[in-house]
Amino acid sequence: MSDPTANTLPKSVDLTHHLSALARARESTPLLGLVKYWGKPGVVSLAGGFPHPSYFPFNTVGAKVLAADAFPLAVPSANAQSTGRFNVEGADTVLDVEIAKTTGDINLASALQYALVMGLAPLRKWITDFTASVYQPAYADWHTFVHAGNTDAWAIAVDTLLDPGSGYFTEEFSYPSAQATAVPHGVKPVPIAMDAQGLRADDLRRVCAEWDEAARGMKRPHVLYTVPVGQNPCGTTLSAERKKEVYDVCVEYDIIIVEDDPYYFLQMDPYALPSARQPSSNGEIPESDADFLARLAPTFLKFDYQGRVIRFDSFSKTIAPGARLGWYTFSPSFYEKFKLQAETSTQNPNGFGQALVTDLLVNKWGPDLTRYLRWLRGLRAQYTLRRDFAVDCFARVFHLTARDEGVLVGAAREGGKPLFEFVPPVGGMMIWLKLHLENHPDVTNGVVSDDQADHLERAIWEELAESGLLLTPGWYFNAAQLKGKGHFRMSYSYVEADDMRKGVDTFGRVIKKVFGVE
Repeated sequence: MSDPTANTLPKSVDLTHHLSALARARESTPLLGLVKYWGKPGVVSLAGGFPHPSYFPFNTVGAKVLAADAFPLAVPSANAQSTGRFNVEGADTVLDVEIAKTTGDINLASALQYALVMGLAPLRKWITDFTASVYQPAYADWHTFVHAGNTDAWAIAVDTLLDPGSGYFTEEFSYPSAQATAVPHGVKPVPIAMDAQGLRADDLRRVCAEWDEAARGMKRPHVLYTVPVGQNPCGTTLSAERKKEVYDVCVEYDIIIVEDDPYYFLQMDPYALPSARQPSSNGEIPESDADFLARLAPTFLKFDYQGRVIRFDSFSKTIAPGARLGWYTFSPSFYEKFKLQAETSTQNPNGFGQALVTDLLVNKWGPDLTRYLRWLRGLRAQYTLRRDFAVDCFARVFHLTARDEGVLVGAAREGGKPLFEFVPPVGGMMIWLKLHLENHPDVTNGVVSDDQADHLERAIWEELAESGLLLTPGWYFNAAQLKGKGHFRMSYSYVEADDMRKGVDTFGRVIKKVFGVE
């Protein structure tokens, strides 16, 4: 770690009582005793079983990469957006990345060798500088090291923090791979209610205050797992105020926050219907890095004066998921034990990915953070365009009415009964559609039982799929039990304009048919 303001910040508190029995039992690998001598002048090392780099078949590894300013900062006007033109202006501008075998700070002899779990030294420095400058943790003695993507990071967190028979708090609809990682370990998700902003601090406090260990069959959870920006699947984004409220509850009840935040830099301005839309406020006017960062909801680290936040960052949404590369930020209470767990599982992320991403960040877009921030601003504009186009498609097929908290309600025509609703996301890649099943013709007196909701969700999903539209059913994400409540998740991040129009048209035909309003 390091931060120029560190001497004015408090040190973290001791939170090692949150470590699992497995983590407590895990001791340093014997090889670590050798590490302090590696590279020491005058020492001849015959200790490591390393293959000689001259036998690596790769002399160089290279790539052509986009320039940091490949994508424009302006979001087009309403008329331009209606055409669904993505990936415009400058996306063919490329730079050459080439990693040599032995020369330079970033080289294949180091990147492809057995290595320390912390990652390549130039990447570690970049990550430390980025975390200090952008996230500004509120305590002094934080640490970082790399991981092989946030899913792997959560798997290591489960082993390090949670014992079999325990639970963890999470949003009532939660990332299914997080649940699939924890449940086989005998660790159960405990759902916390959400609203249009995301996880509710008041419900977290209520659940903690009312916890009955005998009735629940386990101790009150001491870990909160959350995706605070562009939440998967619901697309919600916690404001600074809400994060502070959640953090205060976690201090009160001694809860560790695991902040899984791959969509952090895909935050956007609120959606506006085409008739009310103006060009993006950043438009063609140069926006400073400080202005850009100030527009983002701060991370939980910004409020963390005790060191109880374990943050996962990832390059999966900002560079490429196949790089399988990200990093942790956490306090000394967790740093060593996470490192030991990684050393006996993933070890360090793939050397090819580390080398290419590091050279991109440090050299081609470096040496400071300005060009990477420019790249992030361009991505934000692109995903804003895609989000707006997707919602515009719904506005073309349905009559959308705005409700409190930014909710849009869809009906077949003006004054018609509500068929579904959603909150246009201000971050991420997902739209979370909630069906108004009380208006389905099979429902009597507007009362939908849990079993009926599950049956209708599955039946409507199957009809959509048979009609040529694949959405993710809501029951995949239900943290309480794998039953549907009448939700679908759709992504606007991947398909091109014609397929988005076709998909929403199909959704419109099927939904109007099953609700009897054709």
